Amino acid sequence: MRQQRTVQASLFDLFADHEIGRELKAMSQWLDEHRELIGLVAEDLRRHGVKETGRQGLPAESALRCGLLKQHRQLSYEELAFHLEDSASFRAFARLALSWTPKKSVLHQTISAIRAETWETINRTLLASAGQAKVETGKVVRLDSTVTAALLHDPSDSSLLWDAVRVMVRLLRSAEALIAGHLVWRDHRRAAKKRARAIEYTRGRPNRVQPYRELIKLTRATLAYADQAATQLSHAPDPIAAAPWQAEFRHYRPLIERIIGQTERRVLHGETVAANEKIVSLFEPHADIIVKGGRQVEYGHKLNLTTGRSGLILDLVIEAGNPADSERFLPMLERHIAFYGEAPRQAAADGGYASRLNLSQAKALGVHDLAFHKKAGLRIKDMVKSNWVYRKLRNFRAGIESDISCLKRAFGLARCAWRGLDHFKAYVWSSAVAYNLALFARLKPT
Repeated sequence: MRQQRTVQASLFDLFADHEIGRELKAMSQWLDEHRELIGLVAEDLRRHGVKETGRQGLPAESALRCGLLKQHRQLSYEELAFHLEDSASFRAFARLALSWTPKKSVLHQTISAIRAETWETINRTLLASAGQAKVETGKVVRLDSTVTAALLHDPSDSSLLWDAVRVMVRLLRSAEALIAGHLVWRDHRRAAKKRARAIEYTRGRPNRVQPYRELIKLTRATLAYADQAATQLSHAPDPIAAAPWQAEFRHYRPLIERIIGQTERRVLHGETVAANEKIVSLFEPHADIIVKGGRQVEYGHKLNLTTGRSGLILDLVIEAGNPADSERFLPMLERHIAFYGEAPRQAAADGGYASRLNLSQAKALGVHDLAFHKKAGLRIKDMVKSNWVYRKLRNFRAGIESDISCLKRAFGLARCAWRGLDHFKAYVWSSAVAYNLALFARLKPT
């Protein structure tokens, strides 16, 4: 495979004389000025064994640009494939060879191969450019947290058990084909669905116990059939053909056991299961249970963000679990210092970050003025030098709400559409990079 393959700009790369076309052209010019980033993407494609050449190949440069297009315009892979064929501006930005348009499967394979670490490196390069252009200095920052939902349905014990039965029946059908029909088992999907529906429409906890017992029994019976299939496949004449099946079953089996266990604890024994011990999805087991400020429960991952005066995202951390904001203030500040080489002169944060320890440590690290949205027992004169500065910083902090709103509405950060934790992280960072690049293209002096 070649070290890199790029498609150079041509005289026929014409962008429409429209707001979107001009924005894409400015974004494209920045990417042309930082061609070293293509090497990072090429390494990710090689790591995943993705072709860059040939009939089904998509060059690293085009993969990066198509990924940005997808997030910038919030398109599905099928919609992206259409627009790449239909729009001259999109083709010019993506640097596609003449008379060739990648299919949605090729786009999915290549874009999803770009790691979160690569997107984060691209973002840091972009912030360095913003600093050189005096668009963002990082001396005045604001912090807040939000939640990006994972791709899952609202979880309940009955729906999770029903998902487990469905998955195991699919595996059993695949195993039956591999074993050539020498597998004895029963399909319990109809019975399991009937119990799950009965639980859904039954009022009163005591009345749901018996349907739950029956549903758990059906799930355990189906799991026993799957264990039997795994044993038979381990002695199959062609173990290589059975290896993908065994790998998938090894992935799902412990998750199904956890679902059965937490259901028995909660429903049959009346125990309270801690949020960090629960599994809320068989398909997205990494998702956390997040409750922010007593509002509606969300299932996904908590994000801590730092933005500056420009509105650019200076830093972003995808948290594990649901840590309190106050616990994450100093780590976010230290990450900012590590990148910019010094503490911000002024900082503003949501009230959840407020604590006397965070205030004293931030002052010790070199922050002159620090305003929390809610004082939480702290005196204004301890945070900032005057009431006027406190009001200014508190009003400045409110701007991050609009930044987060834009990320969620226009760049897809409300809900991740990609599966798996690694892809979740890559999706979040690609949204942040697309947002930053579009914003920098608007703010950069011409």
